[in-house]
Amino acid sequence: MTTDSSNLRIELEEQDAWRRRLTVTVPAGTVQTEKNKIIQKLGGRLKLPGFRKGKIPANVVEQRFGSAIDQELLDKVIGEAYREALQAQSLEPISEGQVEKVEYEPRQDLTFSISFDIQPVFEMERLGGFTVQRPKVGVVDGDIDRVLDRLRDQAGVWKPVDDQEPKDGNLVSLEILRLEGGEPSGESRPYEIVLGDGEAIPEVEDAVRTLAVGQTGDFTVTFPDDFPDEDRRGEIQHLRITLQAQKEKETPELTDEFAKTLGDFENLETLTSRVREDLEREAEEQAEGAVRAQLTENLIEANPFEVPRSMAERYMDSVLGDTSKVNPEILLETKEKLRPEAEKAVKRILVVDRVAELESLKATEDEVDDRVQEIAEKNDAKPAKVYADLQKAGNLAALEREITEKKVFEFLKNQSTINQE
Repeated sequence: MTTDSSNLRIELEEQDAWRRRLTVTVPAGTVQTEKNKIIQKLGGRLKLPGFRKGKIPANVVEQRFGSAIDQELLDKVIGEAYREALQAQSLEPISEGQVEKVEYEPRQDLTFSISFDIQPVFEMERLGGFTVQRPKVGVVDGDIDRVLDRLRDQAGVWKPVDDQEPKDGNLVSLEILRLEGGEPSGESRPYEIVLGDGEAIPEVEDAVRTLAVGQTGDFTVTFPDDFPDEDRRGEIQHLRITLQAQKEKETPELTDEFAKTLGDFENLETLTSRVREDLEREAEEQAEGAVRAQLTENLIEANPFEVPRSMAERYMDSVLGDTSKVNPEILLETKEKLRPEAEKAVKRILVVDRVAELESLKATEDEVDDRVQEIAEKNDAKPAKVYADLQKAGNLAALEREITEKKVFEFLKNQSTINQE
């Protein structure tokens, strides 16, 4: 499709559902006008022998600095023409534009092509008629006991126990020195681990269990076949291990007094009730998450579409974090392994957005205000303060999305059958 906008000639090519190419022609007169401005600006700053400042002829400036002038010209004209062409075509790129071809000769029209990704627009021919399973939700006493035990453990205090053999659950302080040919190699290093928690390889833990506090022993250990670093699997090391100290954790009893130390709880019964409520809410959220995941997968399967590569790349970048110090080959290999899951994750986001668009389910200002009001009441705060805090922290968009997703999945659940397991 070719159109004229202002003094530009614009040709739009649809390369894919999410890929577009613009070919833009800028008239020679416009290009020359911009070039003259650059030359004039540069000439006003230059100091050349034989010329007064600001009085250097344009042809001299162009002769001396032609390459730099042309580069600045292309950057400026292409950038401005690209923005104008996007506006004329009502396009909103989601990736950086890639300039693929530039045709430019002095005093001639400038033509360039640039490709970019847009938010994919795809058909949703089927939104319902699926059958999904909602997991059974239930909380048993054993679940509550595990949480209470964890709370006791978190409140525990480490006490020295130097007069007993090391046992699982004890915190041990070690000095480990690597040996080569029976002689020390390098400096010894301090370690602190909880025995039985898997913080050290099994054979190191076994060695520690044979020592008393203050005792040193020489051991030969082999790294297990499931060691995370594949290159070290099966590696044999000779170590000199010293057990410097060990501690045992003393945990409080489950009493009303203990419950009161954890917050606004009158007694152990109120703490137990809160734990049950929290576990039931978590179980409901997990069940709802399972239903949403099944509905989303069914939507993707029933309405296939391709994901823009740039969106998958951005998702992987967010997952991987700072990769500036990662070997490029390893990074490329990692991304290729991650790509299928990245594309699935992006598709899950896109189908929800598309349903929200098709069914007019996006969060409204009133719905956002109501949610802010709820948060304010729950935290005994003013709505304006909550809104400002959300905006400052960059969490307002997440709140809007949460509301939108809830509306979308309520709609989708009404279009399908949800069976209780």
